[in-house]
Amino acid sequence: MKAFFSAIKAAPPFAALLLATTMIFGSLASAADVKITPLGSQQGEFCQLDRALILEDPDGTRVLYDPGRTVAGAADPRLGKIDAVLVSHMHGDHVGDKHIAAPGEGTCQETSFPVNSLPNTNTVDIALAKNAKIVTGSEMPSFFAGKLKALGGDPKMSELVRFGASRMIGGITVTTVPAVHSNGISGHMIGGELGDMLNAAGLTAYAGPPTGYVLTFSNGLVVYLSGDTGITAEQETVVRDHYKAQLVVINIGDTFTTGPAEAAWVVNHLIKPQAVIVSHANQPSTEGGKIIAGTRADQFSKLSKVPVHLPLSGREMSFNARGKCTGGC
Repeated sequence: MKAFFSAIKAAPPFAALLLATTMIFGSLASAADVKITPLGSQQGEFCQLDRALILEDPDGTRVLYDPGRTVAGAADPRLGKIDAVLVSHMHGDHVGDKHIAAPGEGTCQETSFPVNSLPNTNTVDIALAKNAKIVTGSEMPSFFAGKLKALGGDPKMSELVRFGASRMIGGITVTTVPAVHSNGISGHMIGGELGDMLNAAGLTAYAGPPTGYVLTFSNGLVVYLSGDTGITAEQETVVRDHYKAQLVVINIGDTFTTGPAEAAWVVNHLIKPQAVIVSHANQPSTEGGKIIAGTRADQFSKLSKVPVHLPLSGREMSFNARGKCTGGC
């Protein structure tokens, strides 16, 4: 603020008016941006099992997407206020069967997850501590409701959004869209005799189809969160044609999800957003914050026709209503 007034004072009258107007409107525009902060295992890097993102609306509403294993539990100092937790599916690397002890421990190549979150999951522990809603589709809400109740929480804090429906969380409209992947609940998350029987049989409990999300923010930005989906027709007909997503967070890990070539085809031909954030690379993708040549992230970046942004842990990115990065990229 001091620098602002100094600059105005030093400028000629007309220039001072122009400068003040530009700085004020620039500040207002920045305040209307959506902020996205990755929570990975290593500050400033994009590592193997990094999944978690905090997405913050201009009105201050904050949602945590796929906490996974790289959020150090509910006490992770990077979390701050969380209004809702979104979970794409029940696999441990997304819902959080275990997690890091603290951000920055280990290396990008060798990250350990010594804290066991079972049978509650990192998602439930965070939601309970933050008094946050868990917003999911399919059969997942009843599972989370049961966990919250068992821990003394309010089961109504687990809310359902069926495909094609929406819920408002503060200024954010949360919509679920189809995804193609598996979505079983492991016996270790269930616990007890039933959990032991499932584990012994090599089976999981049915949790319904996995979930993708479309988030519409109060500034008009529409963001698609792919989860671990493969290629689907809905990425064109629903995500692009109906919701008109401008920013995409897409998995590129291959084998378990779409690979870099498939993900690039989705971005280039089906959704056609203004920008994309890569996710779920399943390998260390950066060193010193710079992309490692030959990695899946590198391959995808070379194939994408739109700007690609790396989710470097702890680096806040901001996006305007059109999906253009305005800071931190």
